Amino acid sequence: MTDCFIPYISDEITTMVIKNLRKDRLINNIIVLHHSNTSPNITASLLEADSLDSSDTMKRIAMFARSEYILFCQMPCAFSLGQHAISRMEYALENSQYSMLYSDYYIIKEEKQEKVPTIDYQKGSVRDDFAFGPLLFFRASTFKRIVESEPTQYFCSGLYDVRLKLSEEALPFHLDEFLYSVIETKEEKEGERQFDYVDPRNREAQIEKEKVCTEHLKRINAYLKPLFKEISPDEEEFEYEASVIIPVYNRIRTIEDAIQSTLKQVCNFRYNVIIVDNHSTDGTTEVIDKWAQKESRILHLIPERKDLGIGGCWNEAIDCEQCGKFAVQLDSDDVYSNENTLQKIVDTFYKEHCGMVVGTYKITDFKMNEIPPGIIDHREWTPENGRNNALRINGLGAPRAFYTPLLRKLHVPNTSYGEDYALGLAISHNYLIGRIYDVLYLCRRWEDNTDASLNIEKQNKNNLYKDRLRTLEIEKRVYENGNK
Repeated sequence: MTDCFIPYISDEITTMVIKNLRKDRLINNIIVLHHSNTSPNITASLLEADSLDSSDTMKRIAMFARSEYILFCQMPCAFSLGQHAISRMEYALENSQYSMLYSDYYIIKEEKQEKVPTIDYQKGSVRDDFAFGPLLFFRASTFKRIVESEPTQYFCSGLYDVRLKLSEEALPFHLDEFLYSVIETKEEKEGERQFDYVDPRNREAQIEKEKVCTEHLKRINAYLKPLFKEISPDEEEFEYEASVIIPVYNRIRTIEDAIQSTLKQVCNFRYNVIIVDNHSTDGTTEVIDKWAQKESRILHLIPERKDLGIGGCWNEAIDCEQCGKFAVQLDSDDVYSNENTLQKIVDTFYKEHCGMVVGTYKITDFKMNEIPPGIIDHREWTPENGRNNALRINGLGAPRAFYTPLLRKLHVPNTSYGEDYALGLAISHNYLIGRIYDVLYLCRRWEDNTDASLNIEKQNKNNLYKDRLRTLEIEKRVYENGNK
């Protein structure tokens, strides 16, 4: 009933995987995908494939599949199937609308078994890094029809293209059962080198994936043309031209660095700094008070509410009378890279009449020494296609700045994750996102970052929320495009 396509790692590891697969009577054929410069010495059918993600590999799998279903291991790893796993997969797809399935799984590290749950796929799960897990299960007839009808050759986005096209007919089905185990081995990294995976920071790969995602949005009528409304920054009077917004909770080690970097800004306009102290208990409040007493530009707000996340703290700042015309983000453990950040951001608003500005940042350690991957410029935010490609990526960049009258109409989601991404999608729905490719911001990585050392449950919750935001945006686009 099922043909299995697995990547070659080493003779020993691949033979172990094959031995396990042959125990299942529902598996007809096992085909090992290997790089052209390797010569596997194993007892199995071999198929050359220089990239596991390419359109060419998808076509080869379609050509060699002979059974009703296809099990594809999309990354080099040692795995073993759980009890009656193939039977459960076949049962889920048999006589159903679904053509693609994935499941939860275990990972075995040093003989310790850990659960790896995955999240449900939804209409907004169009990002190219959706975590399905290593094993994907397809209805062969649908897989072949989609692969054979695609004339474009993608080097690193063939599987991504197939997945999106399958989702247009029926969303991939998440069977939340732990159907297999992945065993960590020393050979896995070597296997990755053999398949020459495309670095996600590689610009050519990003362009290719952007094309795949954009074509998908066009097919489902969720594509937005580069036609934008413009803000009129001179329409309203503000006491301050700009406000730096710093939400903070328990950042005694970093808040002074953040404050000092704002006060060093050299501008040809008035600005202030609004620090929203979310009931800190570690001495942060006292430090802010000290600075506010000696610097009139600092406004120290302590909300009455006790249920605010980062987004809720932003709303407190935006809604206060002293907020400037443009609201500029600064996290409480980061700093601006130089004294010209605010001026460059405000100049961009006037030049481009955009609703939001996104800058470029550099990753550093706690002492502000650059660390890999270094500069993050998010060049996918192009004027022509940025708001479509925004649905494919998982972040916007920093620093982020907003036209305050627009932000007061939208409001910031009261969350502590993804609130900036929600604003980016909402604003870019109608307005241009201005871009600055100079490094304006130093993003410090240290043990107290809000996204440091997240367990799988927290990662899943965060990713599910952003997929929900994408789903809302896509449905809004489809509705509006269908009623024009």
